[in-house]
This record gives sequence, C-alpha cells and structure tokens, in this order.
Amino acid sequence: QVQLVESGGGSVQAGGSLRISCAASGATHSRYSMAWFRQPPGEEREGVASIDIYGRTTYRDFVKGRFTISQDNVARLLYLEMRSLKPEDSAVYYCAYVHRTGAPLVADEYYYWGQGTKVTVSS
Repeated sequence: QVQLVESGGGSVQAGGSLRISCAASGATHSRYSMAWFRQPPGEEREGVASIDIYGRTTYRDFVKGRFTISQDNVARLLYLEMRSLKPEDSAVYYCAYVHRTGAPLVADEYYYWGQGTKVTVSS
C-alpha cells in the first residue's frame, strides 16, 4: 500500500503562482511513476503531468511552459510548480502513483490516489 497526501492548494489571482506538494508513504518500489491529475467542477479527471523514478517527465499541452513537476526521491515528495495560472486551471488536484515506469497519463493507469487539494484561480 502507498499513501499519498497532497497539500498547498489555495486561492490565487490569475497570472499568479502556486506550488502544491504530495507526500508519499508506505510501500516502496524499484520502479514507479507519479503524476498530477486535476478535476474541474463538473468535469472529468484529466492528467496534468507525470514523472518517473528516473526523472523523466510528461506534460499535457495545456500546461507546457507553465507547470513544472519535480520530486525529492529521498523525502518521497512530489511537487507541481504552477505559474501564469488561469481561471481554467481551477480544479481539485490529485497526486497519483503506480509501481511501474512508462505509464501513460491516464487515470486508469494509476493505482494509488491522494484525497486531492483544491486550487482556485480568480480572474
């Protein structure tokens, strides 16, 4: 079992920045991928960015150049640095984990999930 706890969400004005974090605990694996997903109100959950144990990253086009995913492998922390935020970035952001590399940025591919942290961007 892997437990994930997100933190750092909040309210910010359009154009602002915010960093959210995810702390992992429990089982460890020699291979893994971690990702950030988000779910805007009334919409489907969508992938935002992912990173694997080797530091290889994937981003959805709508966040490229604005968001940066990173990790601290030793502390088992995952981060999402968000810049130039837009109102359409408002959503509950979820941290996700799967014990393999190469997982596509699709919700069904990830096995463990956090409870989410809410990000609100006002215009």
